[in-house]
Amino acid sequence: MQQPRIIIIDPAGSTALPYSRLVARLQPLEVRIEPSLDAAVGTISRDAWDLGVVTARPGPAVDTLFAAVHKADPQLPMVVIDPKPSVETARACLQAGAGDYLDIARVEHDLEDALERLLKTSRRRAAEEVLRRAVERPYSFAEFLGESPAMQKVYSVIDRIASSSVDVLVTGETGTGKELVARAIHTRSRRATGPFVPVDCGAIPDALIESELFGHERGAFTGAEARRMGLVEFADGGTLFLDEVGELPLPLQAKLLRVLQERRVRRVGARLENPVDVRVVAATSRDIDQMVARGEFRRDLFYRINVVRIDLPPLRARGDDVGLLAEHFANKAAHEMGRSVGGLSTDVYQVLKGYPWPGNVRELQNVVRRAVAMTRSPMAGIDDLPDEIVASAGRVAGGEAGGGFFEQRAEHVARFERQFLTDLLSRHAGDVSAAAREAKLPRGTLYRLMKGHGLDGAQFRKP
Repeated sequence: MQQPRIIIIDPAGSTALPYSRLVARLQPLEVRIEPSLDAAVGTISRDAWDLGVVTARPGPAVDTLFAAVHKADPQLPMVVIDPKPSVETARACLQAGAGDYLDIARVEHDLEDALERLLKTSRRRAAEEVLRRAVERPYSFAEFLGESPAMQKVYSVIDRIASSSVDVLVTGETGTGKELVARAIHTRSRRATGPFVPVDCGAIPDALIESELFGHERGAFTGAEARRMGLVEFADGGTLFLDEVGELPLPLQAKLLRVLQERRVRRVGARLENPVDVRVVAATSRDIDQMVARGEFRRDLFYRINVVRIDLPPLRARGDDVGLLAEHFANKAAHEMGRSVGGLSTDVYQVLKGYPWPGNVRELQNVVRRAVAMTRSPMAGIDDLPDEIVASAGRVAGGEAGGGFFEQRAEHVARFERQFLTDLLSRHAGDVSAAAREAKLPRGTLYRLMKGHGLDGAQFRKP
């Protein structure tokens, strides 16, 4: 864990007040005592400090001392100690931003409590600010759901490695649930009470990503008007989830490798490094092995994060998990929308099973939510699905042969649909409206079925 750093500005040096005895009770701490205001301002400007203590002595007034230190670092929480306290000085210091104002006669009793309180407040504010900046895509599903052998293998690996501190690489297509795996590892680990910090490496501009990851000091670059804690530093004691790690530029990969090897981070513009205790779970939807072979991803960084690897299967390889997930998403969507929709029809399940799902679980969830929102019936039907889903599923089902019960049923249904549509359109010479009336189908549904089987009314019109 990172040690808090306290700077004390006291013209009388370390012997005037029992600082050593006071801060000893707050260990571990790093304490520096500066007798000179100019030296203190220089130290604060160069390095990062978590707390400051300003003690007035003969010379400049205490509010003048505080103003000079506050100008050097406006974010530094400070305790002002005054040998000659007054209401006016106290008001001036507190209004200017001091964290506390103490009578020197009460230092022995009050300073420890003031330092502890300000340190907690400082860390909480930094954490809140970091969380506001954290780039995280919407969390698309709340928990794992699936019984396929491929997913059972994933569950087994998570159970075996969660309690350790090894770094993990999660690979899989977009929408397969890589962040879900990272959260499952975190919540089952000894770090569960620590922070889980997700970072979408592909969503942060290259010019900002170093500062976002490692933080920066005031004045480190144009626009750096205040010190910022980085996401790596905020993950101290918890888990850092680097989503789409393959999108990191090569120069930053080198800096990340050093942080992961040394478990120390240096903010942009800082001279000192801060120790961090983080577990890294990295994820990518790209072929990272090919990236390493092409020199697009550092081999040494790859070896560092690829201690344990979890390959998530695409939804099309999970068999009947499609139906389980669709039912779960339908019930959840109906509850969230306040709709009395009893689920999905059998035909919908068949279409969903026949679709290849290039967008995986996230795409399935969005399709099911759309169906629940669109339907006017007690159950969502094929009419409530997007045309491209129905058409693609029809093509896949029409090309299948053999297999188990569901595959053979899909094959027979596809053959029946094509023959039925061909005969129907032939009888009506390609008149889709007349054909829809005979079949007792909405014309839009008939068009979707025709599209799924590659049929066009024009080819049935007689010359």
